Amino acid sequence: MTPLTTDQRAGAAWGSLIGDALAMPVHWYYDRAALKRDYGIVRDYLAPKNPHADSILWRSEYTPLNERGDILREQAQYWGQRGIHYHQFLRAGENTLNLQLAKVLAESLIANGRYDAADYLSRYITFMLTPGQHRDTYVEEYHRNFFTAYARGIAPRKCAGSDIHIGGLAHVGILCAGLAPDVRAVRAAVREHIALTHRSDEVLAAGDALARILCDTLAGADLREAILRHGTDWFSQRKADQWSREPDEVVIGHRVSPACYIADAFPASLYLAWKYAADFEAGVIANANVGGDNCHRGAVVGALLGAAAGMSAIPSRFIEQLHGTDLLKTLIASAAAKAGPAPTPSVVTERF
Repeated sequence: MTPLTTDQRAGAAWGSLIGDALAMPVHWYYDRAALKRDYGIVRDYLAPKNPHADSILWRSEYTPLNERGDILREQAQYWGQRGIHYHQFLRAGENTLNLQLAKVLAESLIANGRYDAADYLSRYITFMLTPGQHRDTYVEEYHRNFFTAYARGIAPRKCAGSDIHIGGLAHVGILCAGLAPDVRAVRAAVREHIALTHRSDEVLAAGDALARILCDTLAGADLREAILRHGTDWFSQRKADQWSREPDEVVIGHRVSPACYIADAFPASLYLAWKYAADFEAGVIANANVGGDNCHRGAVVGALLGAAAGMSAIPSRFIEQLHGTDLLKTLIASAAAKAGPAPTPSVVTERF
């Protein structure tokens, strides 16, 4: 294996944000004809447009118990309305809420020089309760569950709700970029971090597998080999051989659902990363255009492809037009300064 490089580390971090931001305008489009009608083939960052053809925000409800649970703030007026885009106020190249929170996590890693769950929770709560902080209309269910518990006076460490969605993996790329090559520290941090907001063995298992794949890839392993080594509960050589002969719209739509549930979304992510292992640009574009929960799936796909390719292989437009990335430069520089030698595959392969 080759030594862990700053280029790969940066690729994983930027890749996770790029995958999310590219998919943002077409997030949760399930009608692919409507997606193409409204946006064409998505190849660049685009601003979202109202109405959103597949929006079901009108069916979503959230009533805070008190001020400690008021996370919708100025966006509450749009809940219950038809056709509202989930991310209507974001600009082209901006990240959705969960990946904005990945930047909050990066700030915590920089400030502490390590993962500190208590510090992240404090920053998370402040961020979510500050009016106008993120300008994103949709707030995922796990945030609503967390702040309902927090509003009841439950300690932050115990506010996680039951949740089986891929949004729980949105921060794994940042954690790996900031903490690798210490594989045990990465895996422990990933498990602790996910458990803060997701009470789910399925999401924890997927998060640990993703951490192992990323750490292996950052240490120089071939991405496809790492996926097949660590992702066997979700993906296999047989599926790779069969699915790669089919259009992405068939695989993610008929073989697995394009929706957010981890049992389908994680295999879909691994499939896209495996198929496009040598082509970051094609992979994140393919992810965006198959629709569904392509933002959170995109964070996973982007992190994997970025770790394999390195930041130097990512098209410059994706880097230059992405908003709010200065702190990532600090995170990568700090992590690189502390980095020891790359791990061996046997260490990465160990399971908790």
